[in-house]
Amino acid sequence: MNLILLGAPGSGKGTQAKKIVAWKGLAHISTGDMLRAAVEKGDELGNRVKDILASGELVTDEIVIALVKNRLQEADCENGFILDGFPRTVAQAESLEATLQSIGKKISSVLSFDIDEELVVERITNRRTCGKCGAILNLKINPPKDDKCSCGGTDFIQREDDNETTVRSRISAYLEKTAPLVGFYENRGLLAHVPADLSPDEVFEKVQDALKG
Repeated sequence: MNLILLGAPGSGKGTQAKKIVAWKGLAHISTGDMLRAAVEKGDELGNRVKDILASGELVTDEIVIALVKNRLQEADCENGFILDGFPRTVAQAESLEATLQSIGKKISSVLSFDIDEELVVERITNRRTCGKCGAILNLKINPPKDDKCSCGGTDFIQREDDNETTVRSRISAYLEKTAPLVGFYENRGLLAHVPADLSPDEVFEKVQDALKG
């Protein structure tokens, strides 16, 4: 089972990816993790990534595709994988198709986590991190009991980019560049819509139904 997860920021992709990994034993592949691993590896490709990141530029599609190709050939991907955060554009999706074909793999399903923009804004602006243990909480979805984290911490920090202006900007970027992938994969008969405006456990039930179908 080789999956791609699509959805706006705050739609719960990361939470569901963890649940799917635990359920199916798939490798969870995120572009952020791949970039960090490449830099740590220190090979030619990793050094190119390091220089680009240090300059503040965006890593090119060519480099990301090369990283994805290398990552998908590692042993933990033999049982299947989840791509989280990639592809982000139709051009990347087309390159991914060619890359997968070259290594004898293909995408089996694409899950689109559908959620209203206003709910995304509400979710993200209410997100907090425990200053003591680093746990992520939400003042609306899973508020701390008695104003305390389970670790006992009482200092809850809001990330600088979890403000309404930044969130709406990220949503706009998603709608412009990534949302067209819904039609791209729908045309290939791979897309399943998952309502993401439910509790995490309820969303996971929908995920399981979609992947069993």
